[in-house]
Amino acid sequence: MIGDDCEISPYTVVEDANLAAACTIGPFARLRPGAELLEGAHVGNFVEMKKARLGKGSKAGHLTYLGDAEIGDNVNIGAGTITCNYDGANKFKTIIGDDVFVGSDTQLVAPVTVGKGATIAAGTTVTRNVGENALAISRVPQTQKEGWRRPVKKK
Repeated sequence: MIGDDCEISPYTVVEDANLAAACTIGPFARLRPGAELLEGAHVGNFVEMKKARLGKGSKAGHLTYLGDAEIGDNVNIGAGTITCNYDGANKFKTIIGDDVFVGSDTQLVAPVTVGKGATIAAGTTVTRNVGENALAISRVPQTQKEGWRRPVKKK
């Protein structure tokens, strides 16, 4: 079902998905069976959704996979975010509350829940639940090797 005033850009595939009113999708997006977008949600280029719900006013702008996920209202999903829903044998769900900011290049390893108002720092791998209004960050501190040289090919 596609609601009123939805915009679907070129090269977008929508299979057995539900879109409420005023959603924008694509270009080059893929909504697989079980995808649901609530009113005013945005799915951008190279975003794939499967058995996932994106809440009112929520956005997944680009380069993202959302599978087996419940995403609340007014959530921003940064570029390169992946819900890691499969462990090789079973699939698990990711739950993201309302008003959450997910930074770019984030992996959410299901089963995991992110509380309302939380922020996930860019580059973070989330393996444990995140509380309401908390900041989750799991990056390794950057190191620098002074004088380092790249290997040279042997001729």
